[in-house]
Amino acid sequence: MRKLTAITLLASSFMVQADEGMWQPNQLPQIKQQLKAKGLEIAPEKISSLTEFPMNAVISLGGCTASFVSPKGLVVTNHHCAYGSIQYNSSADNNLIDKGFLAKDFSKELPGAPGSRIYVTESLVDVTDKVVGKLSDELSGEARFKAIEKTNKALVSECEKDEGYRCEIYSYYGGAEYFLIKQLAIRDVRLVYAPPASIGKFGGDTDNWMWPRHTGDWSFYRAYVNKDGQPADFHKDNVPYEPKSHLKVSAKGVDKGDFVMVTGYPGRTNRYRTAQEVENQFTWVYPTAKQYREDFIETIKQVAPEGSEARIKYESSIAGLANYAKNYGSMVESYQKGDMLARKKTLEAELNAWVNASDERKAEYGQAIDELNELIEKSKQHQARDLVMAYMARTSMLSTAKRLYRLAHEKQKPDADRDPGYQERDMTRFTEAMKRVSRRYHPDVDQAVLLHFIKEYSKLPKSERVAVFDRYFGMEKAFNEEAVKAKIAAMYDNTKLGNEEKRLALMDAKVEDFKNSFDPFLMFAVAMYDYDSKQREADKALKGELQQARPQYMRAILAYNKSLNKPVYADANSSLRVTYGTVKGYSPKDGMMATPFTTLEGLRAKYIEGDAEFNVSAKQLKAIDNKQYGRYFNETVDSVPVNFLSTVDTTGGNSGSPTLNGKAELVGLLFDGVYESIIGDWDYDPSLNRSIHADSRYMLWVMEYVDGADNLIKEMDIVE
Repeated sequence: MRKLTAITLLASSFMVQADEGMWQPNQLPQIKQQLKAKGLEIAPEKISSLTEFPMNAVISLGGCTASFVSPKGLVVTNHHCAYGSIQYNSSADNNLIDKGFLAKDFSKELPGAPGSRIYVTESLVDVTDKVVGKLSDELSGEARFKAIEKTNKALVSECEKDEGYRCEIYSYYGGAEYFLIKQLAIRDVRLVYAPPASIGKFGGDTDNWMWPRHTGDWSFYRAYVNKDGQPADFHKDNVPYEPKSHLKVSAKGVDKGDFVMVTGYPGRTNRYRTAQEVENQFTWVYPTAKQYREDFIETIKQVAPEGSEARIKYESSIAGLANYAKNYGSMVESYQKGDMLARKKTLEAELNAWVNASDERKAEYGQAIDELNELIEKSKQHQARDLVMAYMARTSMLSTAKRLYRLAHEKQKPDADRDPGYQERDMTRFTEAMKRVSRRYHPDVDQAVLLHFIKEYSKLPKSERVAVFDRYFGMEKAFNEEAVKAKIAAMYDNTKLGNEEKRLALMDAKVEDFKNSFDPFLMFAVAMYDYDSKQREADKALKGELQQARPQYMRAILAYNKSLNKPVYADANSSLRVTYGTVKGYSPKDGMMATPFTTLEGLRAKYIEGDAEFNVSAKQLKAIDNKQYGRYFNETVDSVPVNFLSTVDTTGGNSGSPTLNGKAELVGLLFDGVYESIIGDWDYDPSLNRSIHADSRYMLWVMEYVDGADNLIKEMDIVE
């Protein structure tokens, strides 16, 4: 472990208020009194160590969290986190999404989707001095960005000399701190158990982000390694990974008011953004992105009927698009109802007043806010064009062609000089991404989505349009939808990129091979390359300027908050964090009180025969009607609890995180937040911030009485 830096000590040296904060594990000893008072029974120092129980049982899936729950590498996470693998192994004739899947022994387990990973965090080292300690304030934005990137790549390269590991540099407090995190990267990930959609997706989009909730959002993977215990590609001779520790699963669960904590890998929060950033995000970015996602979904549904092979290929995409479309809608709604912008402006005025009240503070922080806001304004100049082109680039053929041609250029450089994502360390992931296209692409859907977003792009002012793009699609003078539609159709008819073998072969192609190609998508990638390259360089320069301005702003925020004895923690950045709270309901609006538990009977009441979102199997209905509760009965709710609420502070990326009691036993899985707390990525409200968990008792009940997963129950350590 490392010595605490000045910033981390500054961030921890206060009395924590409410249950706010996603804490770095090494900060926990600083708040141990609050943790003990809340109900933590194990030593806080144990949670601060990445190599000890329970932290070494908590793992990342690279976008979701999971945890080991047996000595044989059994992993539990959310159903929606394993959705890609469930989809990958499904077909119209064998739809595992609908009917579920259970491997009764190891030999029946299925390979995860290409690119599936289990990351076990093993070390975290402060490298701030190495990354930015010697950088001059006089460097240009581009020079600063490249210097930081060069150092980061060198540190990562040295770290990854240990075979089987993945290393990354993470920045904290807006770039005021940098840490090198080392993770064992397990590549053979297999699907073990996924309940049917009637359990794992019960409530569908209607219940997403809502309470009361009755979703069995869990699935099980298993991690495999070679016979030497090292990460390896999928092979029949591989053996289950044996973790250093695993979590026990509680059949007793929790009650109202009980302490809970969540350990996981939250994605991104933005609680220290400026008022200018907040206003732009909520008045333009979120409303526009919400509409784009809804358009994307509608286009898929128009082209690919439900149950078709094409629809199955896009079910995971639809789920992800719908999730964030609803998220963005709630963000905007909460923003419009609340006073976050006014409070941000007040905070900045108070911060400026505090800074200017001291000559020393004025000299150190005086220009921080103004300099940052100038750069933020600069970053907004082409946001309309950039956003619509980003959604256009979500189509498979367009993005595949561009990535392959860029790879050919990057391979001309020494490995250390290549851009991240195109180095040798990235080639396994790159290959898997090329393979994934086969299971997530259908030409009819892809071209319909591309046409839709080109139509959106055509509405931009002429000054915002890209000349080379317009020329390629014959749009220099005017947009003719039929002509563009015919152009796109011809591109899909004549491309070879839909063939996996061709895609993989192009990973070794030379720049000249692309320039000589008549494949229409490769021709497009060649035509766009110079423009794309200039955009990337401009982005690097701006990021470099922000890498200097934002840390200074954050130092001012940290110092000011410390003076007010307010909680100061780093924004989430996909690194391991711990958050804690209690099982508790909330009042979403005047005159309404939400209790903290839902039950089997509540689930039964939602059942609608034949409804895809609210269907319940006959076997499950019978077990509920017969009150077949078993050892999972809870007297307080007079049933088996299904989902519960808590005050823990979480966000995207925490999906699948183990919810632990004071003894660090698994009592649930974090899988969602309530509608009113979605804005928590930007703002914290203790009265409305609630996370939703799948109760361990419901998971075990379904496994025992509905899905017959007795083999997995026997494998896990179940505690009463």
